Amino acid sequence: MLKIVLIKTMGLPKFSDVSSLSNTEISNSIVETENQLFNLRFKKATRQSFKSDEIKKAKCRLAQLKTLLTLRLENIEEKDANRK
Repeated sequence: MLKIVLIKTMGLPKFSDVSSLSNTEISNSIVETENQLFNLRFKKATRQSFKSDEIKKAKCRLAQLKTLLTLRLENIEEKDANRK
């Protein structure tokens, strides 16, 4: 049982990891992740060494961040609409 815990690999980022961030932190993370994804794609195009799974993880994290930000903005708009 102990070996299974130690061998456990890093999977895709969890949505619960980003849900605790504030909106400004999410926006900053989106910019950072987009830059990271650009750099990874540039490395791929110029045949530099990189871990190919990093592209997948960056895309997944970017989608999670954008989804969370969109959901929060929709909730704010609903609250404003309900007040009127």
